[in-house]
Amino acid sequence: MHYRELGLSTKLAEMDEDETFALLAADGMLVKRPVLLAGDKVIFGFKESEWRDALKA
Repeated sequence: MHYRELGLSTKLAEMDEDETFALLAADGMLVKRPVLLAGDKVIFGFKESEWRDALKA
């Protein structure tokens, strides 16, 4: 819903990567599911044990 309110369907194509990441960091409701980037790992969704292991490394 917030995505639509901000009109991001048309704005995203014009935004650079830094602007996109700043927007996502400022508003967690824009992230459909949790994504963890930890070193060379990318974890989609939330499984506590996987996140714990990835963050320990």
